[in-house]
This record gives sequence, structure tokens and C-alpha cells, in this order.
Amino acid sequence: MVSAVERIIVPLDVPTVAEAIALLDALPQVKWWKVGLEIFVSAGPAILTTLKDRQKRIFLDLKFHDIPNTVAAACRAAARYGVDLLTIHATATPDALKAAQAAVQEGAAAAGITPPKLIAITLLTSLNSQNLAKDLKIPLQLQEYTLEMALLAKNAGLAGAVCSPQEVLRLRQACGDDFLLVCPGVRPTWAPAGDQRRTLTPAEAVKAGADYLVIGRPITAASERLLAWERICEELNGIA
Repeated sequence: MVSAVERIIVPLDVPTVAEAIALLDALPQVKWWKVGLEIFVSAGPAILTTLKDRQKRIFLDLKFHDIPNTVAAACRAAARYGVDLLTIHATATPDALKAAQAAVQEGAAAAGITPPKLIAITLLTSLNSQNLAKDLKIPLQLQEYTLEMALLAKNAGLAGAVCSPQEVLRLRQACGDDFLLVCPGVRPTWAPAGDQRRTLTPAEAVKAGADYLVIGRPITAASERLLAWERICEELNGIA
């Protein structure tokens, strides 16, 4: 059985390097950290060096979305950082997904390192069915839409997808056991949902088939961060 430490990814969603280091110091047991747009734009790739110096695993969550040539160039450059996971929007289209997948292999090979696993964003977890239909004018049902996005990624050769825990079971059944499913929007019963619309508890998400859980504010906004982290780990490690 995979341990909770191997599953939980904590976001470094802070604006400065000093705050990022404070968070790392407060949670030394965390193995996986997510570097998103805020800290990457603020600190640049130096934050990745800080994480690697501490022997942490890195989820570089920049959610690339552009024309195929541009996303390929960005993925080729990002692959040289030696991160473990990298994101692109599935809606970039199959051509862009295929170009990006080829580019991460090229970039890592040029640097002499293992390529990151490229995973596709299906639908942001802040969105719900009403947003999909009313705001984005997409006629598909939410579950059907996320499945189509995951299949685009799988058919393009990507390693996996990002989805809400509520879609995990169906995506796991359709995409197979070797397809990585990374789930933000995971909330313990004792934590507020915040702006996440499609949530499950950590245990429910893992039981549904999630490989990795991105859990931020229930840990990072807690008055006792380490205790919150340990509580979630205990809950996950207690799954039968």
C-alpha cells in the first residue's frame, strides 16, 4: 500500500521565497511540493533549486495553454529543471499535447535527466456544472467533459490527468491503472471547502482511485500545520 507521505502534495502557494522557506521548515516531513504560478512568477526557478537541495519531489503546476509550438518550447525548457510532474491544459488540443509530450522528452534528454511526467488539466476544481454550461457554453455534462479531456491526454501519450476527486472513479475505469490521476479539491471533513466546488475527503479520493492528492489550505492555513498534516496522514494510512 502506498503511504500517505507518498501521496500528499502540499502547494507552496505563497508570494515570496522567505515565506516558502518558512513553510518548508514548518513541514519537514512533506515529500511532495507543488510550485504554482504565484511563487514561480515571484521567485523564478530558484525555488526549484531550493526544493531539490532539500531532496523534495516537485509538481511544477504552470498549466501551459498556448499554440502547439509555444507549449512545446515551454515544456522543453521546463523539462530541464528536473521536476517530477508538469501540467498542461487538455484544451490546448491534441496537437499541442503531442508536441508537449515530445518536447519534455527532448528537453530532459538534452539535460541528461529523467523527463517529468506530463499531465493534463481536465477542468479546474473551482468550476462546476453551471459554470461549464452557462459561462463556458459547453454542452457536455461535467463528468462526460472531464472524461473526454482525460482521454485526449491519454491518446496523446501523456502520463495522466488532473481532475477533481468526484471524477476519479470514472476516469480510472476508462483510462486504466497506469494513468496517473492527481486530485486537487481534496478536503478533510474538519476543513472548510473554500473555493473548491467538487470535493471529497482524502480517504474517499484514494478509495476512488486517486494517485496523488493536492491538499493546501487544510494544512498550510491551519494554526498547527504539522498537526494538520499528521492528522491527514493518519486518516489515509488507516484506510483498510
